[in-house]
Amino acid sequence: MTESTIKDDFTRYVILLTRTKMPFSEPLIRQHVKYLRELELQGQLVLCGPFKDYSGGMVIIKAASLDEAHEIARHDPFVLEGAETFEIRTWLLSCEENNHLGMG
Repeated sequence: MTESTIKDDFTRYVILLTRTKMPFSEPLIRQHVKYLRELELQGQLVLCGPFKDYSGGMVIIKAASLDEAHEIARHDPFVLEGAETFEIRTWLLSCEENNHLGMG
């Protein structure tokens, strides 16, 4: 398995969201959920949800590139309105299908 195959088929992007001091409103939360549903319809949303023990949440997405992942994060209503900031991590999936990144 080549590195490009691993990157293309087994790369996900983790958007780590951190709350700011701006309070959430119900309309803003609904806009955020609508945005997540759009990502899901496009086949890009993998998992998402708030942290129970930390102020913020995580959105795991499929994207063609890190740049696209940044665009997706920047367009989240929570980020657009300043209620959350974000960081992105590129995540390589280790699984049986890719022989645990070729090391299995």
